[in-house]
Amino acid sequence: MEPEKLPVRKIIHVDMDAFYASVEQLDHPQWRGKPLVVGGNEARGVVAAASYEARKYGIHSAMSSALAAKKCPHLIFAPHRFDRYREISHQIREIFYEYTDLVEPLSLDEAFLDVTENKKGLKSAILIARQIREKIKEKTGLNASAGVSYNKFLAKTASDLNKPNGQAVILPEEAEAFLEKLPIGKFFGIGKVTAEKMQKLGIHTGKDLKEFSLQFLTKKFGKSGLHYFNIVRGIHLSEVQPHRVRKSLSAENTFEKDLITLAEMEENLRPIFEEVIRRIEKSGIKGRTVTLKLKFSDFTLQTRSKTLEQYPEAEMIWQFGLELLRQEDIQKPIRLLGLGISNLNITEEQAHFGEQLRIPFSLE
Repeated sequence: MEPEKLPVRKIIHVDMDAFYASVEQLDHPQWRGKPLVVGGNEARGVVAAASYEARKYGIHSAMSSALAAKKCPHLIFAPHRFDRYREISHQIREIFYEYTDLVEPLSLDEAFLDVTENKKGLKSAILIARQIREKIKEKTGLNASAGVSYNKFLAKTASDLNKPNGQAVILPEEAEAFLEKLPIGKFFGIGKVTAEKMQKLGIHTGKDLKEFSLQFLTKKFGKSGLHYFNIVRGIHLSEVQPHRVRKSLSAENTFEKDLITLAEMEENLRPIFEEVIRRIEKSGIKGRTVTLKLKFSDFTLQTRSKTLEQYPEAEMIWQFGLELLRQEDIQKPIRLLGLGISNLNITEEQAHFGEQLRIPFSLE
């Protein structure tokens, strides 16, 4: 199916720039223009967000706070203030709903909007994105970036092109040529492990990926092969889903070399845990059930869970992850580890996502 024959949609992806860090700098003028992170301290914890000044030192979200402090000795550590982040997030959502009810929030600081048909009767999605960014700046004092295209995958990709405080559009007739030049690691949804696996196959850009048949990609990547085959051709049919309800939050990693010893498993579980905490802190979501996922070298799958009466904090999630890993002897090599939470704080989550209405969105 060629891009010009796809459903004609106008999709915007709005992404706040260094949201948590920018809120802290907005509310604390003495921190503006200085390297700052939200989350953790010099001794322990994980960075949830880094200001652009901090990023110049190689600091990024999901990095250990201790490492961040080593990279920048004068780094400012700001504690989380989720109530404040939610407050501003709701203000931003209200702006979205001025244009459309088709809003799919991904977290407190980013969302997809379908403006194919919109409340303002505007034909240009590019204009709508610009107006939304201007209104966000006027109402909150914060900068937002936006991507505009005919599907969610391309809109998300475009929103990263001119960050911070920028906007980009990928038109249907430009999509395939753009994707052919795009490094494989820049494809939204292709993680580090998958990118490394592709690179070993000689896939470094979209053009390289396009050379491989659907049969080959399915054999190498399973069901995801069809997704990779389609997106490099600009095909992504997922609609903006305004009523999506998250049931769990997790992260996992597939290893190039199977893990044999418990020490190897514990060492490799740590970065997975840190990614879970980054996602928890970005979304503000909590969960009472901690689940460990194990996939063995023979592709059999096992999960181990523990449900608590209270929502565990980060360190407790780590301790329960280790407890589940050590719960019984692991007899087979491990090819995948995953860690996540469920039994989420649904009431708070609904508050994060708001009353989700529907919005239409168009390119021009």
